[in-house]
Amino acid sequence: QVLLAVSTMLANFLKPRVVQTRLLRTMRQVNPKTGKMFAEYEPMSDDQVRSIVGESHSAFQQWRRESPAARAQKLAPLAEALRAKADVAAELMSAEMGKPIPQAVAEVKKCAFLVDWYAENGAGFLQNTPAPTLPGFKRCYVTYQPLGVILSVMPWNFPFWQAIRMAVPTILAGNTVVLKHASNCQGSAKMIEEIFKSCPSIPSDVFRSLIIPSGQVAPVLENPLVRGVALTGSTYAGQQVASKAGGLLKKAVVELGGSDAYVILADADLDVAAEAVVTGRILNTGQSCISPKRVIAVKEVRKELEAKVQALLESKKYGVDFGCMVNPSGRQETVQQIEASLAAGARLVTGGPGVPAPEGDCGTSFLQPTMLSDVQPGMAAFDEEVFGPVIAIIEAQGEEDAMRMANQSEFGLGSAVFTRDLDKAAMLAETEMDAGMCFVNDFVRSDPSLPFGGTKTSGLGRECAQFGLMEFVNIKTVAIKG
Repeated sequence: QVLLAVSTMLANFLKPRVVQTRLLRTMRQVNPKTGKMFAEYEPMSDDQVRSIVGESHSAFQQWRRESPAARAQKLAPLAEALRAKADVAAELMSAEMGKPIPQAVAEVKKCAFLVDWYAENGAGFLQNTPAPTLPGFKRCYVTYQPLGVILSVMPWNFPFWQAIRMAVPTILAGNTVVLKHASNCQGSAKMIEEIFKSCPSIPSDVFRSLIIPSGQVAPVLENPLVRGVALTGSTYAGQQVASKAGGLLKKAVVELGGSDAYVILADADLDVAAEAVVTGRILNTGQSCISPKRVIAVKEVRKELEAKVQALLESKKYGVDFGCMVNPSGRQETVQQIEASLAAGARLVTGGPGVPAPEGDCGTSFLQPTMLSDVQPGMAAFDEEVFGPVIAIIEAQGEEDAMRMANQSEFGLGSAVFTRDLDKAAMLAETEMDAGMCFVNDFVRSDPSLPFGGTKTSGLGRECAQFGLMEFVNIKTVAIKG
């Protein structure tokens, strides 16, 4: 039924162009669960891309003159349009990158919630701010004006959420957006564009998708009509795009990798901690920048926590709690990190690459959720971002040692502290965790109402909340002398 739904949807809705004579240039969409290609897209030409950017710029000239309240009102119907497409979008995402259907449906509904939140709250953040009046002037204030066309470069792990999370506040601020999606998510890119177009209140060309490979990103960014770029992806990709944008003096927001540390103190509720660790880590089959990749427990509770985590992890179900990984190379990279850690002295507690794929999965991208213990600094499972369903248990000698190891990483995206002492937790979260986010007694997640982003090599800038709304605006001083 899943394959039939995807095939019908692709045939009737997406209509990808199959080009026989330019096969090496086409963007093949392969279902990681079956290993079979289900769609193929021809990249747009440079002329097509320039035309779309020009159309987006023309739309901007009208859209920017709408008041923030009017823009919010016109964007609001996008929420119901997303909800109406939740099931078919979920089937597509599952085919593109292996996401379990229940999680994919929840992702689209979360996108709709984000639209609701910004429609209700966003315009207020964009109101002019009074400033001290200069001597001899009638009034001074700060206004927040849009920049223009913003390029969005988004990854495959949350095909709808990442694109909508960037686009909606950016568009609400008065900009227009052109999306370059991951090579395996061209169907999602086209569907998101069609959902925008299905809302009569949203002007045409405010959101457009570009069917292009990564090599065409630089020329798009060089286009003088493009005024900024937002990228979510690897540290390397972020460095390249931010460097290019910097050379062009264009604004860049980059949300990159993470190796989130969850610190479990001696007085923690271990059932709560174990549930948060397992839920957060296997969500999206571990392919999330904010999942708990390093679980640092003080020695008094490490053994008991490990047992609870193992029991919970082994209870999770394929197709609901986790699925296959995005592709064989993603699986292979994670397997290599597991094997390197084991060779360096880590201990395999459960799972591992030797567990066969369940029936119905071709196995080339399958990796059973895995737990390693006795992980230490210097091992791949500690030092690197492991982008797969692997929980690394690390023993700390005490609280100070745990915090030291938590910050012993090039990344600084999310983090968490588990303790019954909430005053201590607040202090550690505020002043000791070197990360963009720290949750207490729960797993890290993104929400429209909270700023999202990191420190160190985890990126620059913020998404969501008021802060994400303000990333692509001209903060303009106006001083009036009467």
